[in-house]
Amino acid sequence: MSVDSLYETMGLVRIVEMNPDGRAVLEYEAKASQCHSGGVVQGGFVTGWIDAAMAHAAIAMVGDDVVPMTLELKVSFFAPARPGTVFAEGWAIKHGRRTAFYEGALKDANGTLLAKATSTMTMMERGKVEAASKAATGA
Repeated sequence: MSVDSLYETMGLVRIVEMNPDGRAVLEYEAKASQCHSGGVVQGGFVTGWIDAAMAHAAIAMVGDDVVPMTLELKVSFFAPARPGTVFAEGWAIKHGRRTAFYEGALKDANGTLLAKATSTMTMMERGKVEAASKAATGA
């Protein structure tokens, strides 16, 4: 799956902000096809949106020659996400050379907090990650 296909599956509308201070905001369109019973967006999408925002925040801080890889992720859900516009935010808490700590949130178009997350990430060299992927898939 290409990055463009992933963005389409996730419903990415646009990257609103990527700040070198370690902050990013992404806009998504939550779709009915991403919902389970009761028209509630499945939690994996909510988690993925926030995780992506935190990764984009890390990339904004350290550059795109690094791939932030999640080591640990904790999500707390406060209100159901429903179809429509949502905003995922990510920001740096502490950033070392290889290990970083980030927080993130998901809000609806009215600014209602839907979920929050914390993440521990390791920064991997993009070239090494891509080479390992090619070796694993035989591409």
